[in-house]
Amino acid sequence: MKKALIFSDSHGRLDNLLEVLKRQRDFEAVFHMGDIMEDADRLRRATPYPVYLVRGNCDYDGRLPVQIVTEFGGKRIGLCHGHRYLNYSGIDGLRYWALEQGVDIAMFGHTHVPYLDRSARPILLNPGSISRPRQEKKIPTYTVMKIRDDGEVDFEMCEFSSMPPLS
Repeated sequence: MKKALIFSDSHGRLDNLLEVLKRQRDFEAVFHMGDIMEDADRLRRATPYPVYLVRGNCDYDGRLPVQIVTEFGGKRIGLCHGHRYLNYSGIDGLRYWALEQGVDIAMFGHTHVPYLDRSARPILLNPGSISRPRQEKKIPTYTVMKIRDDGEVDFEMCEFSSMPPLS
């Protein structure tokens, strides 16, 4: 099984994200959907595992790619911030982008609201915001993705405040 931690929209406030990295010790990769501000290098130094990171609409680091397509756990995964593909009528632009990329899972951010759609392919996932949530409860969120050996993918949408204490 392969496990990854998925974040978005930390907006220069990495404390919650770094705390998740300390508590979730058995992961093998970190995915961040942008709006990390100047903290990209700090995030990469915080873990020995691969960090897949894209540029958001509030990121001005030209070294960050606008989108990434990569393989993890036998799945083809596409990452983008989402601001170029989302509009007020929904996520169709994002789904079209994901289909063009030929991905199994499309991850995005921008809205600061957690979202998971497994009803069609590709799977669409937004982990919400680890620092500046906008959903009703305003609780910081992230996602744990587990890709099982049989190829099935499990997602756990996590609230930061409900994390168990360190053991």
